[in-house]
Amino acid sequence: MDIRLLEPRDNERMAGIIRASLIEFGGNRSGLAWEDASLHDLHAYYREPGRGYWVALDDEGEVAGGCGIAEFAGSADVCELQKMYLRPSARGTGAARLLLAEALGFARGRYRQCYLETLTSMKAAERFYEKNGFAPLREPLAGSEHYACDAWYIRDL
Repeated sequence: MDIRLLEPRDNERMAGIIRASLIEFGGNRSGLAWEDASLHDLHAYYREPGRGYWVALDDEGEVAGGCGIAEFAGSADVCELQKMYLRPSARGTGAARLLLAEALGFARGRYRQCYLETLTSMKAAERFYEKNGFAPLREPLAGSEHYACDAWYIRDL
């Protein structure tokens, strides 16, 4: 599995992976990434300073998934791990671990903490985040735009 920065040509493929994953886990509704304007042009959104988005490529060089980092609610200290989704065939391959390492490596030195929001229906994702140093929170951080998420995590960088 190779990891590289998102390119404009990846926008449609990555948006498709995100939408399919949200449908799979009941996340195709208001208050979630399903309605994010950035989903229509991930490359433009993540090329801003302090942001980045990486994709995992399978053995055929096809986009298998991705994840991003951006400032959280305008904070200079807290970033958010965003839109971390993989095709079903890429889950359990180590792609998520590689993507997370790339994203957190980028975030270190720019931010002090990394926050994320997810759904409790994404059990494997929750286990993955906890295994990788994210601690569960009782409620979202102030400034969250995804009011339908029901699981929140944070970790120090």
